[in-house]
Amino acid sequence: MTMNVVPTVSLANPDASDLTALDRACADHGFFLLRDHGMDAEIEAMWRVSRDFFEQPLARKRRVLRREDAPLGYFERELTKRKRDQKEVFDYMQPRADGSDVNQWPDDLAFRRELEAFFAAASVVAEKTLSLVYRALGSAEESLPPGDARTSTVRLNYYPVDDPLPTDERAGIAELGDLALHHHTDPGVLTLLLQDNAGGLQTHSREHGWIDVPPEDGTIVVNLGDSLQVWSNDRYRAAVHRVLPVSKGGRFSTPYFYNPKRDAVLEPLKALSDQPPVYSAFTWKSFIKARVDDNFADLGEEDTQIDRYRISA
Repeated sequence: MTMNVVPTVSLANPDASDLTALDRACADHGFFLLRDHGMDAEIEAMWRVSRDFFEQPLARKRRVLRREDAPLGYFERELTKRKRDQKEVFDYMQPRADGSDVNQWPDDLAFRRELEAFFAAASVVAEKTLSLVYRALGSAEESLPPGDARTSTVRLNYYPVDDPLPTDERAGIAELGDLALHHHTDPGVLTLLLQDNAGGLQTHSREHGWIDVPPEDGTIVVNLGDSLQVWSNDRYRAAVHRVLPVSKGGRFSTPYFYNPKRDAVLEPLKALSDQPPVYSAFTWKSFIKARVDDNFADLGEEDTQIDRYRISA
């Protein structure tokens, strides 16, 4: 089902109607599209190296395979809602301030160069986008919590038509689910998402149920995360979203996950809501660790949600 409830707003020159549409969408489902973002060149280069990477033989991609002690790199058996997703991913982040690098990079120098340029550009756009969301919430206080590029990550996604795991490797692990990516929310502040024209992305609207987030050339999809829902005291909604399987050709997407500072405390902010807090305070560090651990292996329960910290009425 496609509803005209996912607005397209300008990042460079937002007007009053943009802010009104953004406010309505963020309260209902947490998605909007961003134009005038200035990232066209970086996005084009990112698509090129992403496709080149996923087209490689499996053995070559597994040279940078994610492990429990190395959580970034390539992975093809991630779980969402205890179900295995029909996708392959490559995760990375910017090197640490001390010069150390926890990334696993393939030998292709162009791959790393273009993705680092994409990360830098997306970090700037994410900061501006968060300021736009705060404006829609009716607050421009400089003390509002920022995101942090140092804790943020980029993920290259490829959704193949078939199971990405060879047949002889499927025994003893979670079965493939019925969706390419099962319904979930992102844990951070907000996500900048690039998607190709294959379609399949859906979000859950309070008013309309599941609706499509269709591709629109020249735009970046933005969806809100759990951290912003907590900071706004439920005024805005972390986007519940999923990806339907594609029947041919596969699907590519690339999210930039804009996350809070490592030592951030997640709790309702008086500057964003005058209502009594509906969440107790918790730390970003503990929250993201629980989410990452649960996506890597089946821990016997669904991934950690912010409802765990909701204050009972």
